[in-house]
Amino acid sequence: MNIGIANDLPLAVEALRRAIALRPEHRVLWVAADGEEAVDFCAAQTPDVVLMDLIMPKLDGVEATRRIMARTPCPILIVTSSVGANTWRVYEAMGAGALDAVDTPTLAGRGVHEHAQLLLQKIDQIGRLDRPSTLRETRAAPLRRDAQRLVAIGASAGGPAALASVLGALPASFEAPIVIVQHVDKVFADGMAQWLDGQTSLAVRAAREGESPRAGVALLAATNDHMLLTQHGTLHYTPDPAELPYRPSVDVFFHSVVEHWPGEALGVLLTGMGRDGAIGLKAMRAKGYDTIAQDETTSAVYGMPKAAATLGAARRILPLGSIADQLAAFARR
Repeated sequence: MNIGIANDLPLAVEALRRAIALRPEHRVLWVAADGEEAVDFCAAQTPDVVLMDLIMPKLDGVEATRRIMARTPCPILIVTSSVGANTWRVYEAMGAGALDAVDTPTLAGRGVHEHAQLLLQKIDQIGRLDRPSTLRETRAAPLRRDAQRLVAIGASAGGPAALASVLGALPASFEAPIVIVQHVDKVFADGMAQWLDGQTSLAVRAAREGESPRAGVALLAATNDHMLLTQHGTLHYTPDPAELPYRPSVDVFFHSVVEHWPGEALGVLLTGMGRDGAIGLKAMRAKGYDTIAQDETTSAVYGMPKAAATLGAARRILPLGSIADQLAAFARR
């Protein structure tokens, strides 16, 4: 993979170079000393992934991410001195289109090898995102009309901001259960649920093993395993299928809704890189569920919604600002 580095600290750049050098298939394409350079370098030579620091001169990592995704979209991995100490900035960067975040490797001391390997694992995962899903379409089961309605939402790059916009526009009286699968490492899941909870009048929290979707509550997938709906109507985490690069996978959850949810459902696929969720959304539409994909203009990354549109999985393709109204109408219907 061709890798761009955006970091103004020479020691951090050297640590990143050494970690990347452990894999002969990777090479450093360029190094930007500030966010403004990173935007220009991406336009001139778009890499396979950018390793983006958060705190830099001229433009910080959040604004640089936002501008890159607007001009020359490409995968961005936030690499910062301490993810834990910069959690809210990480959420902002993910809202702007970054895919994930990891601590900057060190040049010396304990854990040097482990930090480098974690960085390489994140890069490998990003490199697999555009590969076609191995999931197949699910045959629809008979639909019972007597159960409550469920809103199932999938998102990836740019998802936190999109989710905040949709959930924030829903009324406090919204009664349908909401289950969200956002591509996010488990390290950030609880904090993201708390952050989203502050953006809406609904209750938002991390989904716990074995609980059931509840009206007026939005549950967020919160581990690096896939989350699915069981035949008993409860949420369950599973490592299978292990070969999927998306963890948690939107497709896995959407397919489980098709198989096990006894009532009406609405599937929504928001901004994101790759193809995850498109096949699952198509299965939902085939069963007779309503399906929505975010449009290109309002998507931070028009990957997942575009894949859904190409497959004919979405009954409607809507701008972000119109999706909450459709959810509210669905819940009232």
